[in-house]
Amino acid sequence: MQKKIQSALISVFYKDGLAPLVQQLHEQNVTIYSTGGTQKFIEQQGIACVPVENLTHFPSILGGRVKTLHPCVFGGILARRDNEQDLAEMKEFKIPEIDLVIVDLYPFEQTLKQTSEEKLIIEKIDIGGPSMIRAAGKNYKDLVVISDKADYAGLVDLLKAQQGATTLEQRRSYAAKAFEVAMNYDIAINNFFNGTILQTLNDKQVMRYGENPHQQGSFYGNLDEVFEQLNGKALSYNNLVDVDGAVQLALEFKEEKEPVFAIFKHTNVCGIAIRPTLKQAWDAALAGDPESAFGGVIITNKTVDKATADGISEIFFEVLIAPAFEPEALEILKAKKNRIILQIKPDAPLAKTSFKSILNGTLVQDIDKGNFDKWEEVGGRECTQEEKENLAFANLVCKHLKSNAIALIKNKQLVGKGCGQTSRVDALRHSIEKAKQFDFDLHGAVLASDAFFPFDDCVKLAHAEGIEAIIQPGGSIRDKDSIAYCKENNLAMVLTGQRHFRH
Repeated sequence: MQKKIQSALISVFYKDGLAPLVQQLHEQNVTIYSTGGTQKFIEQQGIACVPVENLTHFPSILGGRVKTLHPCVFGGILARRDNEQDLAEMKEFKIPEIDLVIVDLYPFEQTLKQTSEEKLIIEKIDIGGPSMIRAAGKNYKDLVVISDKADYAGLVDLLKAQQGATTLEQRRSYAAKAFEVAMNYDIAINNFFNGTILQTLNDKQVMRYGENPHQQGSFYGNLDEVFEQLNGKALSYNNLVDVDGAVQLALEFKEEKEPVFAIFKHTNVCGIAIRPTLKQAWDAALAGDPESAFGGVIITNKTVDKATADGISEIFFEVLIAPAFEPEALEILKAKKNRIILQIKPDAPLAKTSFKSILNGTLVQDIDKGNFDKWEEVGGRECTQEEKENLAFANLVCKHLKSNAIALIKNKQLVGKGCGQTSRVDALRHSIEKAKQFDFDLHGAVLASDAFFPFDDCVKLAHAEGIEAIIQPGGSIRDKDSIAYCKENNLAMVLTGQRHFRH
């Protein structure tokens, strides 16, 4: 059913592109109601409009906080034109019908980017705007709501083509967008007050494709808040997944004074080391599994220097992330135009919550923080100081491997890992096999497991390879079996009380 627009309420913050629309409404003899700065703008176009105060018989008060919040405004928007009681009440209280609502919202997100002064931010929380948008959207059967200046030109064309009338389908489409605008606005305010990073639909970035070429993919968020991209092609879906994993791992070593280098591949850390110099850290990380490093995402906690850039450039990698780059190093790294180089910003806002779409809903959980709840030595001897440092390091690394996971560490270098296995003993076998593949001697290495040992088979297998210090959460009804073996064979074992499953 088509309905002709005979009256419009216009109240907008941005006036871009508004002039042709109000001119079109004027040419079609539409009565225009407006407020404050919008009213002045319309009158400057040589077009008469009715101040909202003439409807409400009440001035704008409280520094402009209350202008449109009045029954004469909302009654004109919400009144059902086919409801006799509504029409009678409108006549009784002299409330005019409003057929078109054009409202945008105070620039809350833009203000957040410009200032941290809470007083200024709070004043950009729009009250009347979202209320009018929702009211008009609710009553889409009787009126049109325009909530985005990008739709002004389209509405002009529509009004010209349809002699000032709109169809029910068109009104419903505009209403759907209005509710999306209001939702995104509320999400931004929620993020400010609660410190969360729920993403709005405004922040949509379409990927070339998803995990595979036949899948569509998008990213909702603002990467510019986290990185400055210094080189390379656009990040892909899979790049972003690995970049997130690499950044989460790097956060574990934010306070580490020595250089840390890590290599991520398919959401698993495949190489990581701590060394006195950055080049040494890179060499040790790469040596842990040079085969898997091909095409990986690499990250460090220190400024990349020329010597390290020369070393990195010898292999093919997708993404390099660092807090800074020396000019000579950056010149070397930029030699290949497709290399993605990201400079992570200090205190970049990162998600505190993770989401996973399953079945007909979404799983939500806190990000896995911390390393261990306790440090309980339960083996046949106390750990040496060197073992303690390596065990703590191993536990963090294991946390960033897919479950079931085992990490083998020697001299603060990942020398073997087993991840994504269906049994813990398979994960251990895989980690030992990887270590032997690259000629690592496991005598003196330490072992971390992301969850408890349900049997003593892993402890026995590790011991047979020369591993004499183990860290695991504990919590199995058969913990005593593994503990007993450690005591009998003078092995060190630490229980942390904190499991780190990662599926």
